[in-house]
Amino acid sequence: MKNKIYNGISILFGLLLINGGLDKHLHYMPIPEGLPEALLKDNAAFMEINWLMPLVGIAELLGGILILFPKTRAIGALVVVPAMLGVLLTHIFVAPSGLSIAIIIWLILGWIIYENREKYMGLLV
Repeated sequence: MKNKIYNGISILFGLLLINGGLDKHLHYMPIPEGLPEALLKDNAAFMEINWLMPLVGIAELLGGILILFPKTRAIGALVVVPAMLGVLLTHIFVAPSGLSIAIIIWLILGWIIYENREKYMGLLV
């Protein structure tokens, strides 16, 4: 039962990442109203660096695809850690209203990393 829940949550997490990565390239999701001014300024600054958002989008897209499949889930989690760290720090320092969702995302990512911990041991030696 635990394995089915883990796989289901991992697949949903992968799809969330794929959606986020695709939106950074195709811009199909509208920007929500009422975002904090500091967040809008941060996003404008990120957009000034032309290659940054497409790079984050590629990382999210690649990581999301890798997380969908159990054999590649461990490497997919490592691919998305930098982007998810940015999400967490943004919600801690700039837009605390979304912090609860960022924490849930990190709990899922932490679970994926924990379940694949044996695969990472070669990196630590």
